[in-house]
Parts: sequence; structure tokens; C-alpha cells
Amino acid sequence: MRQKIILLLCALAATAPAVAIDVTRPDVAAWIEATAREHKLDAAAIRQTLAAAEVQQSILEAIARPAEKAKPWSEYRAIFITPERVAAGVLFWREHAERLERIATSTGVPAEMLAGIIGVETYFGQRAGKHRLVNALTTLAFEYPPRAEFFKKELAQLFVLAKEEKVPLDSALGSYAGAMGVPQFIPSSYRNFAVDGDADGQRDLFGNWDDVLSSVANYFVKHNWKAGEAVATRAQLTSPCELDPEQNLLKPDTTVAALDGAGVRFTSDRPGDAAAGLLSYDGRDGREYWVGFDNFFVITRYNRSTMYALAVYQLGQAIGEAVRAQATAATTP
Repeated sequence: MRQKIILLLCALAATAPAVAIDVTRPDVAAWIEATAREHKLDAAAIRQTLAAAEVQQSILEAIARPAEKAKPWSEYRAIFITPERVAAGVLFWREHAERLERIATSTGVPAEMLAGIIGVETYFGQRAGKHRLVNALTTLAFEYPPRAEFFKKELAQLFVLAKEEKVPLDSALGSYAGAMGVPQFIPSSYRNFAVDGDADGQRDLFGNWDDVLSSVANYFVKHNWKAGEAVATRAQLTSPCELDPEQNLLKPDTTVAALDGAGVRFTSDRPGDAAAGLLSYDGRDGREYWVGFDNFFVITRYNRSTMYALAVYQLGQAIGEAVRAQATAATTP
């Protein structure tokens, strides 16, 4: 049934133009009143903002086919792990070196992880989204049945965020799924995890790099990032292997010792009882296997995809290695 709904939305997206949302529609009107009551907002102001919003079929088409589900790992990786993006990451690191070091030291979240997230999400702040947030969230809240309840809550959070952080509802841009700012936080994540990194009294994820990087680090800390511990390592399977490597889970389901006992070979300094999970990807040269530890699965809390998590990790590692190699070359006679 879900697949049929998505196919129907894609068919509509190919032909239907953007249209204004009908704020007198019973479900929309009920949502406006409930949101105003729950969050102590002005119902008339919400109604006026929504009346100017557009339902955009391109947004429905985009959410029906996210890259994490539509592409194999080999193609997905090729989007993010490129010489150009790594080079841009090196420049980003140089520009924010003091900031990255300070935040990494205070939170335990490595600079590589911060750079990896920002690099994958918005190409280091250069591609933060082109959709009006109100349009995106209104479209998904009222015209995307599979996740309507989730997006109704996020739309409500956007109105609260506008009041708390002065996010301009008439002009704020973000992704087709309503993520915003350099780190692409959805409204509830913005409210719950953004921090005022430079103590100026405002949490600005659109242009304040202290706030941006501190907030990404805080997101990881709040989701139990373990400072100094490994993220993931490449693995090989012996024959026969007792595990099913085809199903990537979003949390560790076994231990280092159990994987070793089942015929998975990898190098790690994690103790035998450390949580771990076997991951399998459709690589360019065939299947490739990884073992993810607790920190790997923290990354999946940012985006519920093991391909996303590995792309963030690999991009961050590549940037860090390039930065260190350049530093070594500069000091070598």
C-alpha cells in the first residue's frame, strides 16, 4: 500500500503545479487551532502564514525517492567522497581550525566528524537548501500521508522556532524535508539540540559558525557519542560465515567477540564485549563489509541511513588525512 501511495505521488508530481494550501480545509483548520492552543501562538498569524504557503509537487517527488534508498552504495558514495569535496573540506578546516579544535576538545567529538557532517549535509555551508521551509513542511504535513503526523509536528515546531529564535518564516530556506541551516537540523532538532556557541544570546544555525559547529557536536553528545572510541572498520568474511550480512540495522545487534566467533575478521582495539554491528554495502568492486561500533550508530541518529553514516565517516577521515598530510609536507625540509 505504501509503495502505491508513493507511486501515485510521483505521478502527480510530474504534472501538477504548485497550489496554495486551503486553510479552511477541516484538517488544516483543526491543526491551526490545536497548534496555537498547545504552543500559545496566534492562530490568526499561523493562518495568514499558511495561506501564503504553496503545496509543491516537486517536494513530494523528492521525498518519495531519497538518495539513501534509491542508489546503491557505490553511486551514493560517489556523490560525497570526491577530490573536490575533500579539497573544499581542507579549506573549511583551515578557515575554522581554532574553532574545530576548541569544540572537539570540549565535547570529545572529533573535528573529522564535524567536517564530515557539514560536508555531506551542505557542502560546507554552500548548499543549505532552496525550498521555503513553510512550503516544504506544509506540503508534507498535509499532502504526504505516509508521514503526515511527523511533519505536522515539525511544522508546529517551525512556528515555535520562529518565535523563539527569530527564524523568518517568509524567507527561511532549507531542504525539501524541512531541514534548515548549515547543519540541516529539522525544527525539533533545532529547538532541542542547537546551542549558543558564542554566547551572544541567540542560536543561529544559518550563519554563525560557533553555533553551527557547537550544535552538531552537541547533537552527537546528546545521542551518546563516546569520546576517543572507534567509529567503524573494514571487515572480511571467512567461509562459511554464520551471520547474515545483507541486512544493515540502525543499532548494534551483537558484540566484537561474537562477530569474531562467527567468522568476521577485522582489526579493532575495542574489548570483546563492546557493542558492534556487521554492515554490508554494494561497492564498486563487489560487496564490501564493515563493522560499526556505538559511535557509528550515533551518526545514524542524524540521518536514519547506514550509507549516510559511512559517507560522513569516510569524508571526515579523508579531510583529516589531507589536512595532516599538508601539515607534514609544510614542515618537511
